[in-house]
Amino acid sequence: MSRRSKAPRGSSKQGLVLVVSGPSGAGKTTLLRRVLERDERLRFSVSHTTRRPRPAEVEGEDYFFVTPEEFRRLADARSFLEWAEYQGNLYGTSRGAVEEALAADHDVLIEVEVKGAKQIRERMPESVSVIVLPPSFDTLGRRLRERASDTEEVIQKRLEIAREEIREAEDYSYVLINEDLERAVADLERIISVARLRPQHVLPEWWNRSEVD
Repeated sequence: MSRRSKAPRGSSKQGLVLVVSGPSGAGKTTLLRRVLERDERLRFSVSHTTRRPRPAEVEGEDYFFVTPEEFRRLADARSFLEWAEYQGNLYGTSRGAVEEALAADHDVLIEVEVKGAKQIRERMPESVSVIVLPPSFDTLGRRLRERASDTEEVIQKRLEIAREEIREAEDYSYVLINEDLERAVADLERIISVARLRPQHVLPEWWNRSEVD
């Protein structure tokens, strides 16, 4: 059987779905913001949440802030690719928004907790998952305390959750250690570059350009 039968001319290109997780304090937000600024093909999937917005957060850019009732309605309607509860709040990834971005020939970056990442891997096995970790657990605790935004009780709760999240690291496609920001940005960009070379992302476009019968 020829390779052409596996990827016929005219078949559509499949966009990359990149799923990124990591414990609070691992430095995901700054890392992902840098990568998004430098990669025009990448689109950020804005999640829905029931938690209150923080002072600097913008509706529709950081999150879609909804009531618990509205969130449940969307969940019941299967509008989420994944959803989970984290520290008493609900978070979900819009299925329609991800599909719309992929249809527009964009790659999609989804920042999601470990439970949500597991759901996406099960529903989209072609996705690429990355967990971002600090250099050590001690470093994580220090970073959380340096924020000076949480009580020690809250910090201990975050660290307890982090222990459980880190135990899931082996299930991810890649583990990225965020010790130096610029190095971590370069590492994530390399992961994205390699993922874009997989057959399902390259061959359909190649056949569409080819004049070979």
